[in-house]
Amino acid sequence: MLLVVSTGIVVVKNIIENNSPGVETVDKEAFIDKIATIAQHNYAQYRVLPSIVIGQAILESDWGRSELASYNNLFGVKASEQEDKVLLPTQEFVHNEWQNVEAYFKVYPTIEEAIIDHNRLFNEGVSWDNQLYYGVLAADNYKEAANALQQAGYATDPDYANKIINVIEVYDLSKYDNDF
Repeated sequence: MLLVVSTGIVVVKNIIENNSPGVETVDKEAFIDKIATIAQHNYAQYRVLPSIVIGQAILESDWGRSELASYNNLFGVKASEQEDKVLLPTQEFVHNEWQNVEAYFKVYPTIEEAIIDHNRLFNEGVSWDNQLYYGVLAADNYKEAANALQQAGYATDPDYANKIINVIEVYDLSKYDNDF
């Protein structure tokens, strides 16, 4: 199965700052708790730090408010031809500039299935490199894991690792890594 992963642009400033006008306020604590419960439950099997799972879910889905999140895709996972998918606009950072594109994104029946698929991606890699995300799994902490994500090319955003680290630190998400 070919699984290509990328990140769509989420209004990152809204993740840490106040919500933009007209956007319904989300219960951030409830969102974190929901994702943390699933991420921690799956840690023993997949060894993906819960802080990384939660931080990516926040960043990629704008706290579950993005259009893509309405399809339970919290991580910007693109779809292959044979998978359930939806065509949505996104932005990719290509040749040192942001470009508007349309892409097919995977549709998940549940958030839990999206998190498991995300974790499996890190464990199984992609068709052309099954060790692509080894550095994420081998990381001793969230900073190393976030930088490994960037080095593996998880997202086209050249500042992706710093954004993940910032979200983890602002919301103290590393505390979810300490329960093991």
